[in-house]
Parts: sequence; C-alpha cells; structure tokens
Amino acid sequence: MENHTAPAGTGVDALVRDLPKVELHVHLEGSMPAETLFDLARRHAAEGVPDTLEKLRDWYAFTDFPHFIEVYLASVTTLRDEEDFAVLTSAVAGRLAAQNVRYAEVHVSLYTHLMRGVPARVVFDGIEHARREAEREHGIRLRWIPDFPADFGLESAEATLEAVLAEGPPSVVGFGVGGVETPLGQYAGVFGRARAAGLASLPHAGEHGGPERVREALDVLRAERIGHGIDSMRDAELVARLVEEQVPVDVSPTSNVCTRAVEAIGDHPLPRMLDAGLLVTLNTDDPTMFGTDLTREYATAHRLGLGAGDLVRLAANAVHASYLGAAHRRALLTEIAAVAARHGVEAGNL
Repeated sequence: MENHTAPAGTGVDALVRDLPKVELHVHLEGSMPAETLFDLARRHAAEGVPDTLEKLRDWYAFTDFPHFIEVYLASVTTLRDEEDFAVLTSAVAGRLAAQNVRYAEVHVSLYTHLMRGVPARVVFDGIEHARREAEREHGIRLRWIPDFPADFGLESAEATLEAVLAEGPPSVVGFGVGGVETPLGQYAGVFGRARAAGLASLPHAGEHGGPERVREALDVLRAERIGHGIDSMRDAELVARLVEEQVPVDVSPTSNVCTRAVEAIGDHPLPRMLDAGLLVTLNTDDPTMFGTDLTREYATAHRLGLGAGDLVRLAANAVHASYLGAAHRRALLTEIAAVAARHGVEAGNL
C-alpha cells in the first residue's frame, strides 16, 4: 500500500469521479432514498413513517443500530407491489449511475418480503423491469443476490432458495445470508443446492461474528466471496488462506463504524487488509441509511492512508471479483487503466 496520509484533495476527488466503478455489497432495501420512502409511505398510508419529508430526512439519519432496524423495517413495509419495487430499483440505479458505477451486484432481502406475504414473482418482476430500464437509460448493469437472515433458521433459507429457483430471473448471480451472524452449519445443504443450480455462494461473515464465521463460510458454504470479513484480521492463518486462495472480501468502512463493528473510522482494518495482500473491494452496504455512497467510501479510504494507486487497485479488485463476464471485465479494466494514466497514477498490472 502507498504511504499517503493526506486528506482527500482535488486530484484524488477527480480520479474517483472519473474511475468506472463496480459495487458488490449493497442492499437494495438499505439503499432506499428518503424521498422514495416518503412517496411510497404516502401512497400506501404506511404507519410509523414521519408525515413530512423534512421530518423523515431527520428520522432517516443513522443514530444507532436499534434505530437503523426501526427505519429499515418501516421502509420495507412500503414495498408491496411490482411498481413499488420498480420505483425503488430505479431510484437506486440512478444514484449509482450518477457516481459512475457501471455494474453492481445488489443484495435483495427476499425472505423479508416473502414473510410479509409478498410473492417472489412480484419482487422479481418489479426489480427486473427497472433493471432493464436502467440499463437502457444509464448504461448501468445490475445483478441480484437474494438472501435470508441467518438468525431466522433453516426454514427461511429453504423458502428463499425455493422462491429463487422457481421464480428467479437469469440476472440472479448468487445466493446470500445476512442478518445476525450465527453458526452456519445448518445451511450447508441449502447452499449446496444453490451452487448446484449455478448460483455463487456469497454470504455475510466476519462483521461481528468473529473469524470462525468466515471459516464456516469458506468450509461449510463454499463461499466465493466474503461480505464484510473484517474479523478475519484476528486470525493470521485465516488471513494467509484468504490471500493464498484470493477469496475476495467486500469491505464497507462506514457501515462497520455505524454498526459498531469498528469503534472509529481511524481503527478500520482496511489498510492492514490491503497490506496483507487480501483481495479487498470497497462497498457501501446500506448507503442511504448510513449516510454514504461509493464515492464517499473512496474518499474515506484515502483518509485512512490509501494513495491514488491504491484506489485504482480497489476499483480493479471489484471488477475481478464480480460476475460481470470476461469481456465486460476486460473492457472495464482497460478503462480503469486509461483513467489512471490520464490522472498520472501508476496503476501497475491490473
């Protein structure tokens, strides 16, 4: 990693703006803009949502994790029909495209909707309609990672996978598990079926649950990428394995501070992860709820000491770790190298 501790300046800001970006760990529901929530809440006369946009924006600002859950659950209840999911996806795609994000693999909390009685077909039809429109309008490609909460048990995992196998479109690239980190052994069979169906194993692990959850994700779920994974740094042997196998680790610094996985941004292990040789990607997790976006995460990474070359490497890492397809990956890597050269950044072999 470069030795560069100066705050983000104009040169780095311009580099980040111009870099074509990929995001691999972002939740659709956690990306809902306050304005979208306000409109959907009015449409459905939803309870528990402030009745003015000004009040809602204040309420939406993250304070602590219980408050995050309160806002998240209230926002999810406004997603009821195909149009709602299309409106949300369109808003999220527009915000990503405005940051020069060219491709994103988006987690969809499918079980959260199934348990409310919303059919999988409604979810998929809505997000697919908006995905196609976003690609035509903005050129951004979106792909989906349906998931379920680990603390909800095997029934939730099986119901989610059955819905994906029955109704999921070809744009579903993976299968995930999030929520409160719990032992993953009971999900081995479900993830085995998902992998047999051609879906990548893309679990959350090692945010709060310790390095043992990361080991389980690798050994039990055969994870191809690790969501969060920061607890891996507490286990030198695990770090060595991740480096040797080049398993991508999707890191979300602002999220980690908001959820108290990391006490303060200056304590975040991102620089140490890069120094150790981990294949790290940079992400937002739940951007609007945590008051961030991918551009801000790059600026945060710079404040943590990463130089311009490191930021270019993070952009390239996300391309390598994606399921974008070989031809599109090559094209994006070529463009990243060209942007780096235009900004006078030595990018090395991307």
